[in-house]
Amino acid sequence: MRIKPNQSYVFHEPITAHQILEKAAEILFDQYVSSDAFINPQATKDYLACKLGGHDREVFAVMMLDNQHQLIQFRELFYGTIDGASVYPREVVKAVLEVNAAAVIFAHNHPSGNSEPSQADKDITKRLSNALGLIDVRVLDHFVVGETSTSFAERGLL
Repeated sequence: MRIKPNQSYVFHEPITAHQILEKAAEILFDQYVSSDAFINPQATKDYLACKLGGHDREVFAVMMLDNQHQLIQFRELFYGTIDGASVYPREVVKAVLEVNAAAVIFAHNHPSGNSEPSQADKDITKRLSNALGLIDVRVLDHFVVGETSTSFAERGLL
């Protein structure tokens, strides 16, 4: 094949699995943004699986919501290793205050695929709930994303 002068070709980098999951999360968000999807645990699980499922290390994120439980911002706050991430309540409170959130949903992934909450997961959820309670911010749920997703609220852990 001969390239003619002034003719250009665009070469694209291969799409990664993480990019595909990010796009899927955007589509889910667009579908549910004007509804009460983030009150619906299954819709929230689907959204979080797309946002956090592609990471190969533990990531702790916060969905910050308004009074109507509509998403203001999804923010990945802490990054760890394959089996843990350090979470600092002060930084969570700071992020929540920055966007004036009324409620939050916590989420983190378990790269091992096992979505069973650990004792450390339960402990940090309690510490974060206590800290946010002082500033009248409700904790609606905490999801652990693995091969499936586990909801603390559905398990009665909140």
